[in-house]
Amino acid sequence: MIYDYDALQKDISKIAKKYPFIKIETIGRSSNHREIFALRLGTGEKEVFYNGTHHALEWITSKLLMRFVFDYCKAYIKGRRLKGYNVRKLFDTVSIYIVPMVNPDGIEIAKFNDKWQANARGVDLNHNYDALWKEGRDIAKTMGYGKPGATKYSGRCPESEPETRAVANFTRCKNFEYVIAFHSQGEVIYWKFGDTLPPNAEKIAEMLSNASGYALDETEGVASYSGYKDWFMDKFNRPGFTVEVGLGKNPLPIDQFDKIYNDILEMLVLAGV
Repeated sequence: MIYDYDALQKDISKIAKKYPFIKIETIGRSSNHREIFALRLGTGEKEVFYNGTHHALEWITSKLLMRFVFDYCKAYIKGRRLKGYNVRKLFDTVSIYIVPMVNPDGIEIAKFNDKWQANARGVDLNHNYDALWKEGRDIAKTMGYGKPGATKYSGRCPESEPETRAVANFTRCKNFEYVIAFHSQGEVIYWKFGDTLPPNAEKIAEMLSNASGYALDETEGVASYSGYKDWFMDKFNRPGFTVEVGLGKNPLPIDQFDKIYNDILEMLVLAGV
């Protein structure tokens, strides 16, 4: 039941054939040369960005984002609404960019290792961004994560990994008003990075919380450093969010999928507000 790179490729192919109005591009390749896909929903000037599966065991986030792509496309074609929102209007006013699977190699390893969160080179991609990277690396070392392994190793330098470089370069080329990195688990939304508080961050955080029922929270310890949303907030002074979907132990059981999707769907279409 795992949603892996092969499953993603099949879904990308279906989208390309059935919904040619969706722009699909490759923004880079993983350590093992798998494509990192980005999809663009809509043509509007406002730009937002969602990504999933920085961490291998959290592959359910890729499946959730691709389910959203299919539902968005169907609603657009049929003139239907999603969670009460007019998708055709959304298409014209907002460009929603989605990188559903940041870490395709890690998922392949996680099929045989139930602790593996890193990429194929043993680097935790969500600790490989230039946002207090050295501080995070030093804390991780004291915890025993000073070399390549299943989790929390920060790499030899920020953006040392092709996956993080691809996502960071893609972000630099766009004008995202806000970004959401989807992870699992906890049913919480992390919305702060140190003392950085970009304009509208709290307002958007409250909207996301109200839409999903997820609580707003703050990270602690090593989780407070060098993540994607941390980097985005630090470098662009714009709102960034880490959304931890579902409850339990990673990988989350697939029988949670429908509930999680229903919980976060309004959050995904809120881009048009």
